[in-house]
Amino acid sequence: MPKIVIGSDHGGFPLKEELKKHLQSKNYVIEDVGAYSEAAVDYPDIAFLVAWSVSQNPHTLGIIIDGAGIGSCMAANKVPGVRAACCNDLYVARNSREHNHANVLTLGSMVIGTGYMKQIVDLWLSTEPAPGRHAARVEKMMRLEDLRNNR
Repeated sequence: MPKIVIGSDHGGFPLKEELKKHLQSKNYVIEDVGAYSEAAVDYPDIAFLVAWSVSQNPHTLGIIIDGAGIGSCMAANKVPGVRAACCNDLYVARNSREHNHANVLTLGSMVIGTGYMKQIVDLWLSTEPAPGRHAARVEKMMRLEDLRNNR
């Protein structure tokens, strides 16, 4: 079972706390990088902490919760090696793991509730990255980082 690094901004804090309990009940190892209360924090800071942890260990997955899930997704994708996907529904959650080999999941606290969040996360974590043509496409996508870094 992979280690899961989890983070949220202040708006996502209540859902993050529920998600931690849910994941711990399933025996996942969790590392919480903040926020630790509903006091205001900047989502790019939390997204970076999660993304950096994931980029340093290929057996680690990340989950970030902010208001819409979009800002944290954009910030996390700036970290090399990260494939973050904003998944506020079940279809996108499965697709992001199976087809795109996402290693960071972002969620919107203003978009989904606790029950649906748990369903999305469970599906995302149980979906295996597909080999073959999907893996080849992910490799092409990751080579784009090399182009960006060699400008």
